[in-house]
Amino acid sequence: MAAVPALARRIARSGVLPLCCRQPAWGRAAWQPPSPPQPPSLPLAPCRAFSNNKILVELDESSGVATMKFRSPPVNSLSLDFLTEFCISLEKLENDRACRGVILTSAIPKIFSSGLDITEMCGKSMEHYAEFWRAVQEMWLRLYGSNMVTVAAVNGSSPAGGCLIALLCDYRIMVENPKFSIGLNEAQLGIVAPFWFKDIFVNVVGHRVAERSLQLGSLHPTPEAHRIGLVDELVPEDKLQEKAAAVMAQWLALPDHARQLTKSMMRKAALDRLVAHREEDIQNFISLISKESIQKSLRMYMEMLKKKKS
Repeated sequence: MAAVPALARRIARSGVLPLCCRQPAWGRAAWQPPSPPQPPSLPLAPCRAFSNNKILVELDESSGVATMKFRSPPVNSLSLDFLTEFCISLEKLENDRACRGVILTSAIPKIFSSGLDITEMCGKSMEHYAEFWRAVQEMWLRLYGSNMVTVAAVNGSSPAGGCLIALLCDYRIMVENPKFSIGLNEAQLGIVAPFWFKDIFVNVVGHRVAERSLQLGSLHPTPEAHRIGLVDELVPEDKLQEKAAAVMAQWLALPDHARQLTKSMMRKAALDRLVAHREEDIQNFISLISKESIQKSLRMYMEMLKKKKS
């Protein structure tokens, strides 16, 4: 399929090995032999930063915590380029021995992420749909299977794929603002959330809440999101980063190997399920998204967004 080399070329340019060609992150803690003692080295700089066009990453080596800031205006939509940069950034941190945890947040006020980029799913070729969906899968596998502690500091609304990123993290903190909302609202666009979206949503909020929310395509205001367990805590906006750092410190106080093995045990079944059905899932997505009724719905939604801007 043309999508495979296309995505591989994007990631290969960064020097990152595609997930399908390496040992999954969730298994590394269980199967890697202990590293031999390393000779003393010169102290490292306390803070390092690297960035792509759409994501800024800052690593505080004194704490072992990185902050990944989304900066893809206007709304941090998950385009193919964004997803590729996300995977590259996460993999760099995963391979950095100085990094033990990452906080995900937005550099754009009032929005965490608007979700999947509609333009990637409308009026494109079958090959493009396949490449895009493979990139979404790759992001899901890398973040959900990360050995690092992952904390979502949700500082704005987070529909659809934005909600998905938060769900993939170990802990979710959201700004206490009733104007912000979060949820998997794909049904509103005539799109069906795939099983791997559904699986982790059920794991977080329970079957009945997930069933009702997915069927209705609900976006939950922050108080309701906290009540149903979709987010773990609500905090004032000026306390968000402070709280995220405190939560991260609590998780990092545990021995890494115990936490990583427990995380693997809890998440391995869901990860294995997507890996086993990855190609089938891509074909299902292509079949759904290429339907004229879905394309019409997406075109209407894009027109509505254009009118709002004007």
